[in-house]
Amino acid sequence: MPYEDAAAYRFNPFDVTKVWPHEDYPLIKVGTMTLDRNPENYVAQIEQAAFDVSNFVPGIDASPDKMLLARIFAYADAQRYRIGTNYAEIPVNQPNVPVNSYSKDGPMRHGFNSPTVPVYAPNSLGGPAADPVLAAEGPGWESDGVLIRAASALHSEDDDFGQAGTLIRDVMTAPERERLVANIIGHAGKITLPGLMERIVEYWTRIDPDTGGKVNAGLEPSAPGSGMDIDTVSIKD
Repeated sequence: MPYEDAAAYRFNPFDVTKVWPHEDYPLIKVGTMTLDRNPENYVAQIEQAAFDVSNFVPGIDASPDKMLLARIFAYADAQRYRIGTNYAEIPVNQPNVPVNSYSKDGPMRHGFNSPTVPVYAPNSLGGPAADPVLAAEGPGWESDGVLIRAASALHSEDDDFGQAGTLIRDVMTAPERERLVANIIGHAGKITLPGLMERIVEYWTRIDPDTGGKVNAGLEPSAPGSGMDIDTVSIKD
C-alpha cells in the first residue's frame, strides 16, 4: 500500500482485526526462505534464539500498528527475562556488528570484554552513546501525528463485521460455509446460559444474514428459548 493511500483508505490499514484485500493490494513476493539443515544443538540454536521486532535496520520505521508498538517494548523485555541480560551476545543472536549495550555482567555474559567504563548514559568517560543520526525519529508516520497513546482514527468503512462477512460470502466455498455453520452449531449447542444463544445468533446474523439464519435454525431445538425469528433480532451498535 503506498504511503499516500493509507490515510484515506476505507478502513484503518493498521487495524490488527483487518486484512488488506488482495484485490486492492495483491501480495508481492519478496523472496524465498530455504531451510537446508537441522539444528545441531536444539537448546543453543533454537531455545535461545531471540527475535525482536525492535531490531530495525536502517530504512525501516515503526508503523502506527498498536500491536507492533507494544511488541517493540515487550519482545526485547521478554528475551531479557527468558534468556538473560546479555542475550544479544550469544552466538545464535549475535549480529554481524559489535554488540553495544548498557548491561554490565549478569547472565549470559559472553567473552572477556568486561566494560571498564560506566555503562550508564550520558557519561563523560567514553561509555556507549546513542548516535543522533541513527536514533533520530524517522520521516514516516511520526510526522502524521498518529503515533500517540490514543485509539486509532476510524476510516469510512471501519467496522467489526464487514470483513468477516466478506470472508464467508466471497472467499469460502459452499462446503466450507456448511462446515462453518455445523461447527458453530456444534459448539454453541452446548450452551445453557440464558440469553447467550441470542447473542450468538445476533453476531452471526450481523456478519452474514444467511449464516445467522442457518445457525438459528440449527440451534432452535438445542435449548429452551434458543430459537428466534431472525427478523426480530435486535442488533445493537
